[in-house]
Amino acid sequence: MAGLLNGVLSMFVLAIFIRSILSWFPLSPQNPFKLMVFQVTEPVLSPLRRYLPQFGSVDLAPMVAIIVILFVIQPLIRQILT
Repeated sequence: MAGLLNGVLSMFVLAIFIRSILSWFPLSPQNPFKLMVFQVTEPVLSPLRRYLPQFGSVDLAPMVAIIVILFVIQPLIRQILT
């Protein structure tokens, strides 16, 4: 169970990272891969944006989400499941 949950969280962190990289390239908003990554990550990133300050065009939500997942949620899950 812990392995599955850790795998899902790792895949989600990868999806957030891919989303950040995709923002550097001029892809069509209708690109199926881009749409899929945005649909997976937006439910977590959108609420974070409401609480984070704006720094021009820099979006801090992906970085904060990755930090929370890697340094807070995963250790808590490991502790609960062991």
